[in-house]
Amino acid sequence: MAAGERPEWVGDELFPFESRFMEIDGNVVHYVDEGSGPILLMLHGNPVWSFVYREVIAALRDQFRCIALDFPGFGLSTAAPGYRYLAQDHAELLVSFLDRLDVAELTLVGHNWGGPFGLYAAQQRPDKFERLILTNTWAWPLNGDLSSEVFSRGMGNPVGRALVKRFNLLVDHFIPAAHKRRKLSEAEMAHYREATPTPERRHAGAVLPGELVGAREFFTNLADQLGALEKLPTLIVWADTDPIFTDRYRKRLEATFPNATTTVLHGVGHFLQSDAPDEFSEAIETWWAELASEASTVSSENPS
Repeated sequence: MAAGERPEWVGDELFPFESRFMEIDGNVVHYVDEGSGPILLMLHGNPVWSFVYREVIAALRDQFRCIALDFPGFGLSTAAPGYRYLAQDHAELLVSFLDRLDVAELTLVGHNWGGPFGLYAAQQRPDKFERLILTNTWAWPLNGDLSSEVFSRGMGNPVGRALVKRFNLLVDHFIPAAHKRRKLSEAEMAHYREATPTPERRHAGAVLPGELVGAREFFTNLADQLGALEKLPTLIVWADTDPIFTDRYRKRLEATFPNATTTVLHGVGHFLQSDAPDEFSEAIETWWAELASEASTVSSENPS
């Protein structure tokens, strides 16, 4: 796959958006920028890419400007030589991306790793963010959490990384298993497999499991500064059939963001924006309408 070019395997039928590319410190970052209106910044996790948001973008772009990027090593983005694929690297790249795009009044849509990366960017550029949408994610160190420690140290050691890279375990097994409502089509799975056709292209996804506990300093600093964001209007959209991000993660997010509204999607798997895109999109639209109604009520009660 040539850097900065949309490959032929990306089908216009499944991904009917213009592919855009931005060079940042030698990284070539692919993103889509669809629609107009308030900006939704949609951030993916591991091992997917902006493709995971395709149906949500199609549903919301008449009302919102939907921006979704691929982090280096994922999807159609390519990393610069020496890029480490660590949590801190992805988070800092996101800040540079937003600076270059020169956008403000953002609503973060953060899923999986997209949550901590986006929250980091909101801490670094608080003038750019107005709202948060958090979906099956976290924002604190997982060190000491037994299941996280076992998974991270097992998959993050050299043997685990080698297995992920050789057999494409995350794409071939985790993505299908994490859909509970529906089975992905062969064409959809092809868009994930073609993005990771070689062990080299699977390196980015193989690094992040180790970062669950390896990035302790990043997550400690992130958690320590969440208070600066706690007053932002927040929507938590939660898939309740996610074996990784269980209810205890949701409850901690609710405690961390007291201004949060929660919508639970029942019987939905980890990749809820792909497993239940209609309900996911409706949750955002409903919450947005409620915020607008509240703002209108406050305005009428306090005329200038």
